[in-house]
Parts: sequence; C-alpha cells; structure tokens
Amino acid sequence: MKKIIHIAWVCGLCLFGAIRLQAQEKETMVLIDTDKGKITVRLYNETPQHRDNFIKLVNKHQYDGLLFHRVIKQFMIQAGDVTSKDAPPEKKLGDGDLGYTIPAEIVYPKYFHKRGQLAAARTGDDVNPERASSASQFYIVTGKFFTSMELDKMEREKNIQLTPEQREAYMTEGGAPHLDGAYTVFGEVVKGMKVVDKIQFVPTDTNDRPLKNIAIRSMKILDE
Repeated sequence: MKKIIHIAWVCGLCLFGAIRLQAQEKETMVLIDTDKGKITVRLYNETPQHRDNFIKLVNKHQYDGLLFHRVIKQFMIQAGDVTSKDAPPEKKLGDGDLGYTIPAEIVYPKYFHKRGQLAAARTGDDVNPERASSASQFYIVTGKFFTSMELDKMEREKNIQLTPEQREAYMTEGGAPHLDGAYTVFGEVVKGMKVVDKIQFVPTDTNDRPLKNIAIRSMKILDE
C-alpha cells in the first residue's frame, strides 16, 4: 500500500511540474489597435525584461494615442515616443522616452530581423555601447528581399556567417539583416501584417514621419 501511495505521489508531482512548465512557456499575446487596423504580436519568454516592461506599459495604457512617428518603406515602422500623442505636424519626433532603459537581451541568431519581428529601438553605439533598449520605443520589421549573392556579399563585408534559417527567411520573406545582433528582438507579429504594410506605405516627410498621423488607439493583453 505504501508503495502504491508513493508512486501516486511521484506521478502527481510530475504532473504538477509539467503543468507549471507549460504555464511558464506560455507566451503573452498583445493586440495593437491602430488607425489602420489591428496587429497581434507575441512576446518572447527568452527576453523577460523586455516582455515584462512591455506588458507593464500596455496595462498602464502608456501607448494609447501615441503615433507611428517613423515609417520607412521596406525597412520598418516605429512607435512609442511618449511625446507624440496629439503632436502637431511640424513637431519633430523620436526623442521622447520614459527616462530609463532596458538591458539588452539579444538572443541571436535564434531571433533575427526577418519580416514581422518586434524589436526595441535604442540610441546608437557611440553613446550606448551596452546596446540598452528604449523603455517605450519599438519597431516592427517590414524589410526587403535579398538575393543569395547579396547575402554572400554581406557575409564577406561584415565577416559574419548567416545561418541557413536566416538566409531562407531573408530570401523568401524579407527583412533587415544589417540590424542583426545589435538590437533586442523581443516578439513577432502573428496576425495583421497587412496592417503593418498599410502603415509602411503611407506618404512621409523628410524626417520619415507620416504626413497624416497614424495612432495606436489602444493596446491590450489577450487572454488565451
């Protein structure tokens, strides 16, 4: 009888551990409602500080009303400047932040800058050699397609070796490989890339700001 009870206890413990592990591995989904439509992103657990900070800001409604202030065709769309809400057309945007940074969590080459990746903006290496991320500003990669010859040239010039997965993605999906290993990629778009494309192709001024404001109406955490 004792042996049976012991086996049952061990099995129960294993089941509890499996459930706990599954809970830990569950990834957070965020719905970004914009003037152009809705985008759903998944946040990676391998970048916990970026994930938790993003969740905190979403729950505080920090992003509600902020603009996509920097949009570059075949590259990326960027938002999160905290001074951009209701900003007049003549205001130059891009410097607004929350007064703190997030330590870099660059999980490379697993996460790289293929189309649809969610990454943190930051200041340049000259003033930020640790590559710490902006507290609030983020971008979504749109990118462009690359040929095998272009990727070969990039490898030679930068003295790098792209993985087969990177080469396949940049040739068939597109992306921005020149950013790889230098910025924290902390999530990806799982639904709504058509909306991202609508944003990336809007007319912009000389500072890459859309001529007509495109705002984030709201963000919310999705319960699965």
